[in-house]
Amino acid sequence: MADPHDKSEDGNYVVVARRYRPRGFNELVGQEHVCRALVNAIETNRVGHAYLFTGARGVGKTSAARIFAKALNNESGPSATPDNESDVALAIDAGQDVDVIEIDGASNRGIDEIRSLRANIGVRPSRARYKIYIIDEVHMLTTPAFNALLKTLEEPPEHAKFIFCTTDPERLPITVLSRCQRFDFAPVEVPKIVNRLREIVTAESAEADDAALELLARRAAGSMRDSQSLLEQVLSFSHGQLSADQVHAMLGTADDVRLHALASAMADRDTSGAMQILDESIDAGIDAGRLAEQLLCYFRDLMAVTVDCAPSLLRHTSASLHPELKQLGDRWGLQTVLAVVGLIDQTLVRIRHSVYSRVLLESTLIQICNLPDLQHISDLAAAASNAGLTSNQKKKPTLIPRRTAPASSELTSAEQPRISITGQQGTPPDAQTGNNTLTSVTSPNAASTQEQHSTPKVTDSPQPTPTPEARPAVQNTTNQTSTHAQDREHGVGTDAPDNSPKVQTARSAEPWTQVEAQRVWQETLGDLESMTEAFARMVSKVVAVGTQQLRLEFPANGNLAMKRCELPEHRNTIVQAVSKRAGRDITLDYYLTEAVPAPKKTETTGNKPSRIQRMREIEANELVRTCIDLFSAEIVRIDRAN
Repeated sequence: MADPHDKSEDGNYVVVARRYRPRGFNELVGQEHVCRALVNAIETNRVGHAYLFTGARGVGKTSAARIFAKALNNESGPSATPDNESDVALAIDAGQDVDVIEIDGASNRGIDEIRSLRANIGVRPSRARYKIYIIDEVHMLTTPAFNALLKTLEEPPEHAKFIFCTTDPERLPITVLSRCQRFDFAPVEVPKIVNRLREIVTAESAEADDAALELLARRAAGSMRDSQSLLEQVLSFSHGQLSADQVHAMLGTADDVRLHALASAMADRDTSGAMQILDESIDAGIDAGRLAEQLLCYFRDLMAVTVDCAPSLLRHTSASLHPELKQLGDRWGLQTVLAVVGLIDQTLVRIRHSVYSRVLLESTLIQICNLPDLQHISDLAAAASNAGLTSNQKKKPTLIPRRTAPASSELTSAEQPRISITGQQGTPPDAQTGNNTLTSVTSPNAASTQEQHSTPKVTDSPQPTPTPEARPAVQNTTNQTSTHAQDREHGVGTDAPDNSPKVQTARSAEPWTQVEAQRVWQETLGDLESMTEAFARMVSKVVAVGTQQLRLEFPANGNLAMKRCELPEHRNTIVQAVSKRAGRDITLDYYLTEAVPAPKKTETTGNKPSRIQRMREIEANELVRTCIDLFSAEIVRIDRAN
């Protein structure tokens, strides 16, 4: 440690951060992992040619670079414990050694400076063993400067070493990172900062409360240099006797008691009390923006305590406040605390762009005081969700819910249910008995429509059923498989005499008329899932061919719909639905109607539809309406087809 009485250089005062700068690896606080690696490299003679020290400001990067340079250029040879009183060591500590060149990357960032470095790097050191280049804030170098340095950095002379220091390693080119040994400097922990500050206070012949030193350490946010700068500022304010109140008065911050009182008032929904505490804090010299930052840090610790974190995880409040924070967190609830954190964070963003910081903070406090009990609402929602599911009503993907429906004689085509996009299927009642039975038809309105038109049902066992892969995408394969198994076990849907194999074979051999084909197709459209139905409704003409073939013709502008219908997930669905309605295996053939040449344009525009009419026609299209519903879209413009 530096001599406490050595407070000047050539009659000028030297700040605490410089006078108590570490001079050896044993004095570097909070970076034990880096010190161990560098010491081992020196002792085992495995020193590299390029090092990269990264970390936040004030954690010891440049100090470690100087200590490492002193260790390499020790007069008796490289040593982890160099002689700090030698001429070389004293010159390095002062930044004046001719063989240890310190370069500020922010002010020497161009390619000309790097060219000068390359020109001089071949010159051997004058009195030391190595010529060491320490480039601080190296991320400020320009891209051409980095490119000019690459070759020298990869293969420098044996007497040259590079040490780069940066707070932003992400801005360095990967080609530079790959040529360096990287060491990440961690933020210094609060207890270690407190111990170091206590040593400095003792060396300065001053006194300080532990609470005051802890406040300075927490305010430094892991930076040893920042904590020492704050300490020097407060020492000049306190005349050698440092207390927590003096720290708050000097820094313009609120103490933990004031913050806890403000949070308790908001938890009690005491709006006027919270506003009174805020007014007293601002009158005491606390800036509204600074108070908002402290509130955010306070609620961070409150959030940590609410999820049962130990007192050691408190970062901005005293550990002695842990029991009171625990009570407040349990009374407020985690969900409400999280909402408060979000509100304060948004307020901080707004304060940075406004001159009315107090008004914004006051409005935020009022919002917090009037927040509903979000934790209670969350608990009620969870309880209601659990209460709505009994032991036999759990959401199992293998069950299909029953549906109570009227008898088939009362069920018209307009009243038939449709398949929903969720993939759940309704089950129509047995048309012959009028009782509710569990059937395994593919569509919810297939059985009822067959009973209306006296067409035989398609059974599960005599006729081969398409594989699960051929079913619509919205249906659950497990649901269908398990339901078919239940139907076969209970004999559901197999007792009707008109569903026998003989009747079905005779039915398949009969040619069907155009009227019947048109009727079957219209009924099939009602059985399809919404997206498949939208594409299928583009069919302009249905032609029955032979006994088991259906020809579907699309208009000239329906090429997209035809291609969609040809996809396996849509084609198999349509084939299955048509076969159910027709009572036989049906194959489909798709055709596209030839386009009719458009009439030549004339100058008369009396019959030309207006833009509003065209918009209404397009909005009435089934395919367009389906797309709008599914994707929550809207029509932006209408392009005329070429």
